[in-house]
Amino acid sequence: MTTLVSKSSSKFIGKARIPGDKSISHRALLLAALAPGMSQIEGLLESEDVLNTKKALAALGVKIKKNLTNFQVAGVGTGGLKPPKVPLDFGNSGTGARLMMGLLAGCPFAVRITGDSSLVTRPMARILAPLCDMGAMVDPKGATTLPFTLTGSANLRAIDYVSKVPSAQVKSAILLAALGAAGETSVVERLPTRDHTERLLAGFGAKILKETGDNGSVKVIIKGRPVLRPQSLVIPGDFSAAAFLIVAALTVPGSKITLKNVGVNPLRTGLLDVLATMGANIEMTNQKNCSGEPVADLLAGHSSLSGIKTSAAIAPRMIDEFPILFVAAALAKGISEFRGLQELRLKESDRLKEMAQGLTANGVEVEELSDGLKIKGLGGMVPGGGMIDAHHDHRIAMAFLVLGLRARNPVTVRGAESISTSFPGFAKLMTGLGANIKDAE
Repeated sequence: MTTLVSKSSSKFIGKARIPGDKSISHRALLLAALAPGMSQIEGLLESEDVLNTKKALAALGVKIKKNLTNFQVAGVGTGGLKPPKVPLDFGNSGTGARLMMGLLAGCPFAVRITGDSSLVTRPMARILAPLCDMGAMVDPKGATTLPFTLTGSANLRAIDYVSKVPSAQVKSAILLAALGAAGETSVVERLPTRDHTERLLAGFGAKILKETGDNGSVKVIIKGRPVLRPQSLVIPGDFSAAAFLIVAALTVPGSKITLKNVGVNPLRTGLLDVLATMGANIEMTNQKNCSGEPVADLLAGHSSLSGIKTSAAIAPRMIDEFPILFVAAALAKGISEFRGLQELRLKESDRLKEMAQGLTANGVEVEELSDGLKIKGLGGMVPGGGMIDAHHDHRIAMAFLVLGLRARNPVTVRGAESISTSFPGFAKLMTGLGANIKDAE
């Protein structure tokens, strides 16, 4: 177990490149595997989560080779995957496991899927239900968590699915399964979620249609059994990873950073809108398109932040950024209240519970609500001194390391090795910009 200690820092200054987007990296590998021919992926995130997806594809017969700055994926076609000889272990990656389940739904063989002690506790029923409606089978029947065996079908049925809970992973799993189904499959979302899968599918040659309803709902329609084309992709920097550096720059006096080539997909950047309302000084420059995704340089400098209230409507656009937003709220002036966040209890950890307990341990007044948190910001430094257990959650670990930069007493984070699932080199990059983060003695 890795333990890191974060101490008060006097400045946070410089330029940096954020590692490749985790969500896009998973999806790029999966679709490249299905496109006959050689695809090239530059900037792929080489984190534990993504590398587990890569290993799973290799076990299914896909050849993936790293060549200098890019990965070459020899796609086998939608019917070309082979039965693996071993269970597919996704470690801590819910994204990798759930998206792979969609891919495997159209494969006529049985696959055992498992993960680490955290992943096997996370809910899978919302993914399995539509996949079984399409013709896949799960053993044991009625399974709701890993491990289980998924048996796909070469004759999947197209479905029209209405999401009960906004989830890009549910939507993406259905769209990936739909590649092996005759006819048109549709997914309706009351609130739109990140659309990386749709953008990539269109780039690989699938026929995708999006319809917006009068009530703001979004319907995504895909035509099954397309002929996919190999692609050359460049993965943008991960906005969810950039969020930790942005909040550090906003809250440490004298700070000013520039983050190059960060993905700014509007369905991912709700945090920028919330921080702007709080008074954040953030600029977006050098905007361009990169492999179907909007990309920009982000400039952030120290700002005087004020408390804010958010509702459930913003959650799908920033669901992964709430842990670091809670830190920003603790350092802001005034009370912040965040509601509609039940989904955070189903992540790598119960993020509402763990953030509430961790902030309290560092001298911040927090009220844990059934669907959110109410935080009394201190308008500056927090007392600190708390010992945090990351509970296998990379975002919990990084959030409290950022808090420690504005704490009177050091903040200690146990289980910091979890950071490698999404942001390898996080501590090194942070210290290079002025953060005081070190291994515990």
